[in-house]
Amino acid sequence: MKKRKVPLRKCVVTGQMQPKKSLVRIVKNKEGIMSIDPTGKAPGRGAYITLDIDVAKEAFKKRVFDRAFGIKVEDKFYQELIDYVEHVTVRKELFADERLFKD
Repeated sequence: MKKRKVPLRKCVVTGQMQPKKSLVRIVKNKEGIMSIDPTGKAPGRGAYITLDIDVAKEAFKKRVFDRAFGIKVEDKFYQELIDYVEHVTVRKELFADERLFKD
């Protein structure tokens, strides 16, 4: 069976290339509204960030998306991003544990 190519994207905080599934996409649409794009398919300019709570906090500290999108991003959005990343990582850990104990 032929191996599929894994799509890679660059994290705007760490600068590392990683599989697209281990990142979350942040989108700025034509109206300049920022949003978290869990599907990775929303229209607009996108930037990726690693699904790690420390990386999300560093993005807030360095104001990474202000530079990536060229607009002033509110603190509220960065806090929403940190909460989202924390939620996803906890959820992954929880469901990974459940898969281990299934017969």
